[in-house]
This record gives sequence, C-alpha cells and structure tokens, in this order.
Amino acid sequence: MPINPLSIRTVQVTRYVTPLREGGSLPAIAEADDGFLYVLKFRGAGQGIKALIAELIGGEMARAIGLKIPEIVFAIIDEAFGRTEPDEEIQDLLKSSVGLNLGLHYLSGSISFDPTVKHIDPLLASKIVWLDSLLMNVDRTSRNTNLLMWYKELWLIDHGAALYFHHAWDNWEIQASKPFVQVKDHVLLPFASALAEADEHCRQVLTPGLIRNIVSLVPDEWLLKDFTGTPDEIREVYYQFLMTRISHAGIFLKEAQDARTKLI
Repeated sequence: MPINPLSIRTVQVTRYVTPLREGGSLPAIAEADDGFLYVLKFRGAGQGIKALIAELIGGEMARAIGLKIPEIVFAIIDEAFGRTEPDEEIQDLLKSSVGLNLGLHYLSGSISFDPTVKHIDPLLASKIVWLDSLLMNVDRTSRNTNLLMWYKELWLIDHGAALYFHHAWDNWEIQASKPFVQVKDHVLLPFASALAEADEHCRQVLTPGLIRNIVSLVPDEWLLKDFTGTPDEIREVYYQFLMTRISHAGIFLKEAQDARTKLI
C-alpha cells in the first residue's frame, strides 16, 4: 500500500478557554498540549461526526488548490476534561465528545470578511466558489461568510455544512451529478469572474490520487458511528462521490456562471 504523504497532527486538549456561541455546533477556543489555541469542533455537537468529516475533507481540498486554511488537527478530549466546567450545557457537550475531535488553529486577531469593503482577486474568489460548488457547501453567504481576514489575507473556515449528501447516504449517486443551485447566494459570486480558469486549475490539482489521500485521512473512529459498512467501504463512497462531482464539474460550473450573469 502506498504511503499517504498527507498527515494530520494529533493534540491533547488541556484547557477549555471560551465558547464560540455560533449556530448549533457550539465550537470553542481551547488550548492543547502543544501550547497553541484551536477552534475546537466537537463530535458530540448537534451536527455530529459527519460535520467533522466534511470539515476535514473540505479543508484539506481547499488547501490543496492553494487556498488559505488554518492548520487542521485531531484533538483528543479525555474523560476527565471539563468536569469543572460550570455551564451544564457545555459540560454535557464535553462529556459526549470524549475521544477524537477536530480543531483548527486559532487565528488570533482575525476579523470577519466584509464583502462591502474588501475587494477580492477574481481568480481567488472563483476558486472558492468552484470548490464550494463541488463540495455543495451551503454556508458561505453574506449572512455567514465563514471567511476571515488575517494579516491582510483571506482565510477559509468552517466546512462543516459541506458534503451534505452524507446525511442521506442512500442517494449519493444522484447527489454527485447535481448542479449546486445554492451558489446563487455565495458571498463571493460577484467577484468570481474567472470561473473557467479556476475550473481548469482545480481539476488539474485534484487528481484521483490526491482525493484518495485526503479521504484516507478520515479516522476509523469517526466511521464506526452513524454509518453502515466498514471504514474502507465508507471512505470509498466519499471518494467516488468526489470523483463523480469532479468529472461532472461542467454542470456546477455552468450553474455558477449563469447565477453570476443574473447578479451582474
């Protein structure tokens, strides 16, 4: 078996710092045993482990095509963690999240992206729109951009709402070749005037070998819950879904181009 050149570090969570009360997932800033702060995404949150899988796959695919993503780590919470937490809701969340969770390096001092005051390079915007269309990421709108400005550069966060096909696992083949009609609400669509160029670049980078390597990063521990089949069988579905969508990229590319024409 070939060695996967991609790897994800594993850290031990040592201190719960503060909750980030956004949406239903209740992420938090936490400190790990490497001394760094992370935005922690919990396996016990309402969106569950599938949101962590989408975060991992989506984030590493974004990184592969040259977009800026905070480092993603596996974050271990042990049974003793959080026992002194006074907030009952948070304590319940920590108890249900014992084991392997996911963290993103905390971008201290970053600010939310505001499309009304910041112009984005057309090719950069187009790559993000293209990838979100591939991943079927419904959570990059003007209401919630999931984009940060950090040291004058645009960073992507939160892909937990992507790959929503896995919430209805049985019809993944149908979902894989569908257009992404929600692209009309994408916050960067007005800037995305280089979609054809982005399509060419991303398809060249996202090779079958790279996609398989990214999917192989998903831990067995996450695939033994809420799924039917062995971990390798489940990874194969993710791989086939992504490869099918890439092979049908012309469908969601045209959807994005048509939606942008209507905007402008």
